[in-house]
Amino acid sequence: MSTPITPAQVDFSDPAVPASPAFGDVYHARAGAVAQAQHVFLGGNGLPGRWQGRRCFVVLETGFGLGNNFLATWDAWRQDPARCERLVFVSVEKHPLRRDDLARAHAASPLPDLAQQLLAAWPPLTPGLHPLHFEGGRVELLLGLGDARELLRELVLQADAIYLDGFAPSRNPEMWDEWLLKQLARHAAPGTTAATWSVSRPMRRALAALGFEVGLAPGLAPKPEMTVARFAPR
Repeated sequence: MSTPITPAQVDFSDPAVPASPAFGDVYHARAGAVAQAQHVFLGGNGLPGRWQGRRCFVVLETGFGLGNNFLATWDAWRQDPARCERLVFVSVEKHPLRRDDLARAHAASPLPDLAQQLLAAWPPLTPGLHPLHFEGGRVELLLGLGDARELLRELVLQADAIYLDGFAPSRNPEMWDEWLLKQLARHAAPGTTAATWSVSRPMRRALAALGFEVGLAPGLAPKPEMTVARFAPR
C-alpha cells in the first residue's frame, strides 16, 4: 500500500530563492532556476545537440521540485528546429507542491506560457505515476509522486540523460546514496549521460563504481564546479 503524499512546505520569504524549511535548503541557485537548468542539466548532458535527429529522447530526473528543469528542457526542445520527434521527461518527487504554491513559484516565470500549461495539467497529489501530455503528445511528463526508491524500482525505461537533482546530499542523503544511484544506473545504457550541480565525493565515487566515467565541468556561480558523467560500463 502506497504511503500518502505529504506536500512540500515552501518558504517564499525571499521570492528570488524559494526554500524548503523541512530540508533547510533552497530550491535553486540565486542566479535563477532556468539559468541553472540550462547550464547544469541541459549543458551538462550535451543538450539540445544529443537529441537532434532522434525519434525519441528520454530524460530521467531525481527531484521534480518546482518543475523548472522540465520547463527549461521543454523550452529548449521547442526552440530547436532539429529536435527529436518525441521528448519523454520522467521525474520523481516525494514532496510535490500544492497547485497554489506551484502557481506562486511561477508567478514571475521567464517561461510563462509553459508554466501555465504545467499548472493546468497539475495532477491530484496521489501516489504513483501521473502521465501529463503536451504539444499534442510529442512532449510527455511522467511524474512519479512518492518515494523515489519505490518508483525507480517500478519504472521500465532506458534513459538517455539523467538529471541528478534534489536538495544537497548533506540535507537529503537518501536521494544521493549508493542504492539510489544503482537504481539510476539500472535505467542507463552505454552512452547515457548524467549531470548535477553537486560535487559530493561519495556520490562521484559511487557513480564511478557503477560504471560511469565521472568528470568536473565549470559550475554556475557561486559554485565553481559541477559533476558530469557518462555511462561506459566495462
